[in-house]
Amino acid sequence: MSEPRPDPEALLRRIEWTVLRRLDGLLYGDYRTLFRGIGLDLADLREYQLHDDVRHIDWNVTARLQAPYVREFHEDREITAWFLLDVSPSVDFGSEAVKKEGLLTEFVAVLARLLNRNGNRVGALLYSAGLEAPIPPGTGRAQVLHILGRLMSRSRKDSTDTTDLGDFLEGAGQIIRRRSLVFVVSDFISQPGWGKPLLNLARRHEVLAIRLFDPLELALPDLGLVVMQDAETGEQILVDTHDRAFRARFEAAAREREAELRATLRRAGVDALELSTRDDLVDSVLRFAELRKSRSQHAVRGTLPSHLEVQS
Repeated sequence: MSEPRPDPEALLRRIEWTVLRRLDGLLYGDYRTLFRGIGLDLADLREYQLHDDVRHIDWNVTARLQAPYVREFHEDREITAWFLLDVSPSVDFGSEAVKKEGLLTEFVAVLARLLNRNGNRVGALLYSAGLEAPIPPGTGRAQVLHILGRLMSRSRKDSTDTTDLGDFLEGAGQIIRRRSLVFVVSDFISQPGWGKPLLNLARRHEVLAIRLFDPLELALPDLGLVVMQDAETGEQILVDTHDRAFRARFEAAAREREAELRATLRRAGVDALELSTRDDLVDSVLRFAELRKSRSQHAVRGTLPSHLEVQS
């Protein structure tokens, strides 16, 4: 007999009574730290004043007038947020109880509900073997349940192809026309070449990268002979984790992959929240809020526009 499908309503109710209640108490309802700079229309230009956010400096006007000028904005009444969700085979991995896909689903439930209950619109794009039909932005709790329902009821598609995030991001750029808050939720295990599409997306929208990972992807313990399987293609290989040289090569390759990932996000000017399958989701969201707050404060004290400095 097949297992019962997961219940989106039960998940969302649990999230509302546990994670969201904790965040409400810890953030005191101030979610602008997370969503700073979204839903803004240019209103005017004026000379820079002490404590202005450096990211609002208009560098073209500043160069022309030989004095710093900042852009002032009218704030929209609502935010439109899109969740770009990489549900390719590699996210179906977790070395313990929680898989990356489960972490993805809970993160979407938390952030979508935070945005949604304040009157903002949320939509989603899913990518597995290819870009799936979009869920257009909508409001109300039912919209969050619709997104969760699509995530939790979908069947796994077998594929021998590796993920192409570049294709996903390019497709998203063609669909998302209005300036939006865009969460790219992925483990970023992909064919190379996704940096430029991410940069193009970030030029038009406020883009936040949510990077999913499992600690076992960064370092192998000494487990003896184990079968390792490529999470994307399903190819298997027998390896001896007793071999210190093999573990060292594995960790060196992981460090190189991490460095390239962070460099790509930095070049695109995209903030990143790293979510581990062993982390507490509330602690991770609070850490990200503190990072963005700190980043804004450093930008005011520094000399570079903040989009040139990305921390993770």
